[in-house]
Amino acid sequence: MTSTNAALEATRRIVGDRDSTISDTPVEVYAPSNIALCKYWGKRDEALNLPITSSLSLSLGKHGSRVVLSPATDGDQISLNGQDMPGSEPFAIRASRYLDNFRHWGVQAFNVEAQNTIPTAAGLASSASGFAALAMAVTKLHGWDLSPREQSILARLGSGSASRSVYHGLVEWHAGTMSDGTDSFAEPIDVEWPELRIAIVLLSTETKSIGSREAMKRTVETSPLYTAWPTLANRDLEEMKIALRARDFDEAGSIAERNALAMHATMMATSPPVVYWLPETLSTIHRVQDLRGDGMKLYFTMDAGPNVKLLYRAQDQETIGDAFPGLILTDSWG
Repeated sequence: MTSTNAALEATRRIVGDRDSTISDTPVEVYAPSNIALCKYWGKRDEALNLPITSSLSLSLGKHGSRVVLSPATDGDQISLNGQDMPGSEPFAIRASRYLDNFRHWGVQAFNVEAQNTIPTAAGLASSASGFAALAMAVTKLHGWDLSPREQSILARLGSGSASRSVYHGLVEWHAGTMSDGTDSFAEPIDVEWPELRIAIVLLSTETKSIGSREAMKRTVETSPLYTAWPTLANRDLEEMKIALRARDFDEAGSIAERNALAMHATMMATSPPVVYWLPETLSTIHRVQDLRGDGMKLYFTMDAGPNVKLLYRAQDQETIGDAFPGLILTDSWG
């Protein structure tokens, strides 16, 4: 079965025989971006975006994607941040391919107006928030009464991490074992911890030299370190959940750091290597380590990109802001 057919069949399993009541007016949906504290890196099924391991993330509050969706009359019309996207643009191609899964319920073409409040394709999970918002918007446009779990599965078909962006707060994406992906979905964990915060040290807004999808595939296929990754990832996830439930900031921060560094080390060992780091990335990591050595409660994590995310406590926000001018602050709980 081709990738397109597999995603379409997965969509049909979710939507089933529900009737569609197409909205007379455009629908608007927002989804937050999310930063994984325990990463997913590697797929057991690329067509359905099924991960090899489970993962856990914290959402970024007001930093994410807003989508306004309505039927179109002459093919898909797609814009990003107010700029029309030609059909040859990678963003438009991915969005239209995803929407192919939904052309069997009364709408043949879509008008998509997307706004990202974070840089696109720069390692800040804009695809996660974008596809989550698009999945929820399609659901709303058709008037389908889908559960958050079902919407998480639909979002996953566009981008794996999008499964987590259907929610706010701390979210676990279950890898699942079923070949059809029906048990691979995200859901919030039973922890609310308003003191736990993430901030972004924005070092580059440039599009990544290699996208996450291709980098992930290359890592799985060629990195000699990858065989150790699933065991490490599963261990980190279980220990992270214990630390979060205990509100143990130092333990949670330490796990997030080692998990991110292990993922990047595994990527760097690929052939050819996948290296997202800039000189400023390394200097920021050293800065975090130096400040922590001086007694500051501060840890870092990184996704597939050069930008560094800081984990800190709300009570230390002013001190952290002074140490990193220009820091992008987020509130996952507000």
